[in-house]
Amino acid sequence: MSIFDILGGEFIEVIEWTADSRDTMVWRFETVGRAIKYGAKLTVREGQAAVFVHEGQLADVFGPGLYMLETNNLPVMTRLQHWDHGFRSPFKSEVYFVNTTRFNDLKWGTRNPIIARDPEFGPVRLRAFGTYSMRVSDPARFMSEIVGTDGDFTRDDITYQIRNVIVQEFSRAIAASNIPVLDMAANTDQLGRLVAKAIAPVIEAYGLILPEFYIENISLPSEVEAMLDKRTSMGIIGDLDRFGQYAASEAMLSAARNEGGAGAGMGAAMGAAMGATMRGPWGAAPQAAPPPLPAADGPRWHVAIDGAASGPFAQSDLQRLVAEGRLTRATLVWTEGQDGWQEAGQIAALADILGATPPPLPR
Repeated sequence: MSIFDILGGEFIEVIEWTADSRDTMVWRFETVGRAIKYGAKLTVREGQAAVFVHEGQLADVFGPGLYMLETNNLPVMTRLQHWDHGFRSPFKSEVYFVNTTRFNDLKWGTRNPIIARDPEFGPVRLRAFGTYSMRVSDPARFMSEIVGTDGDFTRDDITYQIRNVIVQEFSRAIAASNIPVLDMAANTDQLGRLVAKAIAPVIEAYGLILPEFYIENISLPSEVEAMLDKRTSMGIIGDLDRFGQYAASEAMLSAARNEGGAGAGMGAAMGAAMGATMRGPWGAAPQAAPPPLPAADGPRWHVAIDGAASGPFAQSDLQRLVAEGRLTRATLVWTEGQDGWQEAGQIAALADILGATPPPLPR
């Protein structure tokens, strides 16, 4: 019996990783106090890679498959262990299994607002968030650049750094895109491609790739969004003069339904005030006040002539109507403040005008 058979319990004959962990990216196979037997079996499953580190130096990388650890498939290890003369001794190395499957639904977002210059609103503060997926594309580079000697490396150990890279490149992409803030929601796919293209070289230097990258939302500060809501409401209202008239009529109808009716005047005043004061860059252009009417020589009269209301007429015009025979004592007239139409002969204010009327000719 050879010494290797006696000490067989100290040798590792099977190397594999069977744990099912969705968060672990790198797991170190336990070799403390034991040596790997020459000719041991290495099983690398789909979605895995095995990295051998010998005396602190990265030796070999194995993709999916079943391997016998011998000279023919350990070229680097052969040089390190001096097996080129057929020496079949065990060896001590660290074995790291790297998860090469895709890690999905990873979150990113801006912790602090990003200052951007918008052609319409000027400087604005933006926030954004989204998702991405990540996968190890180069296990050797990922081990040397990121993991080092960490025996249990999870995705949370790298996502913080990736988020910083994304936010940095997102800020640059926003500044260079010249896309107005109000159009960004319709162009998130374009911005996403710009950001993904910008961060690809940095991520590849880590031995990683991002197969998917999405921008889910770009938002403005709450106070700016409130102003935009007001602007949208103004646009929906349209003609503010007509809206004021509508609001006044609605207020009066609402007040008429109440027994007191005290709110009618207030509602009408509010509607008129809205139509008169809601002016600005989003409302109707202010209109000049109409010129004042010339001062009238006394009250203005409406006269029933040939079965139809005519006028208004000034007091001096009534004398002409009398002379023409179109205004008599029996003619119905009305003026502001008068309770309905009345015959002209019953109105004291018209007595002087009608008194000059000659009597009818005898027949």
